[in-house]
Amino acid sequence: MTQGSKGDKFQGRVLIVAGSDSGGGAGIQADIKSVTALGGYAMTAITAVTVQNTLGVTNVHAVPPAIVREQIEVVIGDLGADVWKLGMLGSAEHAREVTNAWYDVGGGAPVVLDPVMIAKGGAALLAEDAIAVIRDEMAPIAAIITPNAPEAEALTGIEVRNLDGQKRAAEILVGKLGAFSALVKGGHVPGAIVRDVLYTREGVRVFESPRIETRATHGTGCTLASAIAAHLAHGASLADAVEQARAYLMEAIRRAPGFGQGHQPLGHNWTCKAP
Repeated sequence: MTQGSKGDKFQGRVLIVAGSDSGGGAGIQADIKSVTALGGYAMTAITAVTVQNTLGVTNVHAVPPAIVREQIEVVIGDLGADVWKLGMLGSAEHAREVTNAWYDVGGGAPVVLDPVMIAKGGAALLAEDAIAVIRDEMAPIAAIITPNAPEAEALTGIEVRNLDGQKRAAEILVGKLGAFSALVKGGHVPGAIVRDVLYTREGVRVFESPRIETRATHGTGCTLASAIAAHLAHGASLADAVEQARAYLMEAIRRAPGFGQGHQPLGHNWTCKAP
């Protein structure tokens, strides 16, 4: 892995670059909750302010790319970061600015890249021209890229409708697009068992868990990626980080508070003792 070395002293610091969710279920809010619940320290560079709740996104206000970069630079210059977690970027300009910032001030920190394209309610969160930037410029700096099936299809150009499709997409993300590893998630693939495919240059591992029938699915992708980032920031291996993050996510789904009338948020704080 080129992002960070075995000798690095990890301190649990995660820089999150993503959009804000006013409903608190996804985006920056889910990221901060997940990292904090897992004992990490969350810092942020906000790319957009979304107007949303569990029923959907009604508006998006982008933060200028230069301001996103300034947030990154002041955080890194003062606090440092063990891992970067990249979520909603919005535009090609934002994606390119963040990529350049990583090269300039990232110090080789591992990147967890969650290529957020569509909100749970169906609203587009990524411009069409930004997909090419994520594919061609961001994927090569990713320690791990974590697309769901539709996102994997957009990045690779192949159908991802079953386990074989997940494996082929993951292989392309690593072997052709240059990511160090890929986790192609199976939540959008039909079936009673959810399978997530982790592909690295050493081989393939398939994680399985029973599908939980629930409306509490808002922010699952953000939560999983941030949980992976938190475990990596504490020094976990890639496979262990994925395994532990999946366990955290499954329990957060099971312990969802039931808030909202649409796609409900998760119980991110289940690891914390009640007051």
